[in-house]
Amino acid sequence: MQQITLIPGDGIGPEVTQSARDVVTAAGANVSWDTVSAGMQTGKQQGTPLPASVFESIAVTRLALKGPVQTPFGDDYPVCVERGTGPRIYPSVTIALRKELKLFVNVRPARNYPSVKSRFDNVDLLIFRENSEDLYAGRERMVDADTAEAIKIITREGSERVARFAFDYMRRVGRRKLSVIHKSNVMKLTDGMFLRTAQEVARDYPEFEVNQRVVDALCMELVIRPEEFDCLLLPNLYGDIVSDLAAGLVGGLGVAPGANIGSDCAMFEAVHGSAPDIGGKDIANPMAMILSAVMLLRYIGEAQAADRVEQALTAVLRDRKHVTRDLGGSAGTREMTAAIIRNLSGSSPTNS
Repeated sequence: MQQITLIPGDGIGPEVTQSARDVVTAAGANVSWDTVSAGMQTGKQQGTPLPASVFESIAVTRLALKGPVQTPFGDDYPVCVERGTGPRIYPSVTIALRKELKLFVNVRPARNYPSVKSRFDNVDLLIFRENSEDLYAGRERMVDADTAEAIKIITREGSERVARFAFDYMRRVGRRKLSVIHKSNVMKLTDGMFLRTAQEVARDYPEFEVNQRVVDALCMELVIRPEEFDCLLLPNLYGDIVSDLAAGLVGGLGVAPGANIGSDCAMFEAVHGSAPDIGGKDIANPMAMILSAVMLLRYIGEAQAADRVEQALTAVLRDRKHVTRDLGGSAGTREMTAAIIRNLSGSSPTNS
């Protein structure tokens, strides 16, 4: 049995993670759960938003399903992690987990689902975002009182690692085309290295079609003809922006799952926020969290359970009678979850 670390998070996090847990259990996946807490509420209760118990659990499971955590804007909420060589400070729980667990790639699918309102049809994107370098390396300083500086870090090692991951992932799931995204016409050394390295790696994967796009041109093309793209490979900052743009193409962050994957550890999470204003009101859409759990199931080899969950969710979306308000219905979180579970057991979503 595969044990999974479950981090409920803040706001709507406990509700949507419970939905995902219930659906995974109903699908018959051979998993168990170790629940640990992290986030703003945990910080108030335990003095740190990211207790050592989280890392202790993941050290055993090597796998986590994480709900959204609340991170206020500003510089008054640092996350201090004391492990190994000493304390390290991060701007958020999510970034701390990605850095400490060495989760070097973020994988974000974006595809159309039945009855989910969107301006586009036939979108089916798979986005690979390098997760450890670029401006997100956090090397910032004040040059003087009026000037701030950030250093953009791109390495050959990091670029090659994420490119090989992307090609291997595409090979496993049957994808065919990769677009490498950059701004090397301006940042010739940093983005130039990312582009050249990806192109060099591509020589080892001759079965794939590989092209390249300047990031601003890509954004224009995505909002004109997104159906023409298959997989995207991007440095960290562009990947963060473009993956949210892609979610907007298919209905928003409420339908967007995500995975952060390293060499021996993975964390799956919905990419939307914690929405504290609606937390506990049973109105949150659990779809992104459930789809993140589907990605987790595929990662651990539970493909049959993953297929069943995705088919049951699709049936509920198509039926439209038991979906949350943002999806055009009037159901609550628990009602939508129950409808998905009924589909898993072979019943109609309209049965009570």
